[in-house]
Amino acid sequence: MASLLPLFLMIIGFAALILGANWLVNGATSIGVKAKLSPLIIGLTIVAFGTSLPEMVVNIFSCIKGSPGLAIGNIIGSNTMNILLILGVSAMIFPIDVNKISIKRDIPVGFVATLAVTLMANDYFQDTSGTINWIEGLVLLLMGFGYLILTFKKESLGTTESIESLESIEPDEKQEMPWGKTIIYLVLGIIGLYIGGELVSNNAQHLALHWGMSESTVGLTVVATATSLPELITSIVAALKKNSAIAIGNVLGSNILNIFMVLGISSLITPLPFDAKMNQQLLILFAANAIMLTVVFTGKGRKISRFEGFILTLGYVGFMLFSLNPSL
Repeated sequence: MASLLPLFLMIIGFAALILGANWLVNGATSIGVKAKLSPLIIGLTIVAFGTSLPEMVVNIFSCIKGSPGLAIGNIIGSNTMNILLILGVSAMIFPIDVNKISIKRDIPVGFVATLAVTLMANDYFQDTSGTINWIEGLVLLLMGFGYLILTFKKESLGTTESIESLESIEPDEKQEMPWGKTIIYLVLGIIGLYIGGELVSNNAQHLALHWGMSESTVGLTVVATATSLPELITSIVAALKKNSAIAIGNVLGSNILNIFMVLGISSLITPLPFDAKMNQQLLILFAANAIMLTVVFTGKGRKISRFEGFILTLGYVGFMLFSLNPSL
């Protein structure tokens, strides 16, 4: 009986996530068309930031409440889910076209971000006794701002590929909404994602702890899965609308922001302890990035096909089974 209320609140959270994701995609697409931005840039910035809010909120609350151990596990689990499950499911719905700029800039930056947090967590730069401190957090934030500046600088050049990407939007997606309606959609979308992410993550964590799971396992699995639901739903909505540029941009941008911004801000609040056992999950995250890059270059064109999406999804199932192993 004690678990009925958390389950009920989680259902409400799922509903808020679905509505919020749909509103956010519509509002972001509209504002992007008005500003003549490519769908890729929309996904990498506006949508990715909105869908990263649950990770941000959960990490900040965990740090303030004295449970910073959840923070790194949350990000590692979320980023792994983004690549393996979210890209996998999205590709199975509609094959994903990968933009050249993603291959040249966003995928490499994702590798760099993962490498940076791995080195920091393992005291490569300074002896912090297995934590990421405020100095390293500041470095992560500066790297994040550098990435955003580079993203908008490239977009402002008005490259041919950006124009081609914009032309790839379906006709009904190119209809501009009035500014008032666009802003309402964006605000309601972010609010819906925030409330939904809070309800799902808080109550999922409550149930997991009630069932006796470790804090590390909670962060890697339950909390990470819950806080990644906005990315999953947003990418599925984009895939159903055959707007694969937003789907891939959402995943890549969210992963980069999760490490640079979310972990950066979290470590400014309190040092983030790192369990050496999570190096195994970091290796899996590196492998997930490598697999994503591999499938892009296999087959016809720069695409993630439905079959490759199925392989990615199976990889996430393996990651979950490994992370839930009691011996970890």
